[in-house]
Amino acid sequence: MSYFDFNQRYMQFTRNTSSSKSALRLIIKLGLVMVLFLGAIFLLSKIDFPAPKKEIEKIIPNENFKIVK
Repeated sequence: MSYFDFNQRYMQFTRNTSSSKSALRLIIKLGLVMVLFLGAIFLLSKIDFPAPKKEIEKIIPNENFKIVK
């Protein structure tokens, strides 16, 4: 086995087990998911959902309530 073959195998082994690339990919994916999530929240806040025009108020009379145990 020549020095070149040994060096090539060693470099290939270290390249395939690199954790910095996988960590970078994980950070990029998490960032992309976060941007999409925040974008969806932003777009949903821009939609004008229907709401009641007047306040709903129900008056409960003062009666003796039965306590159920």
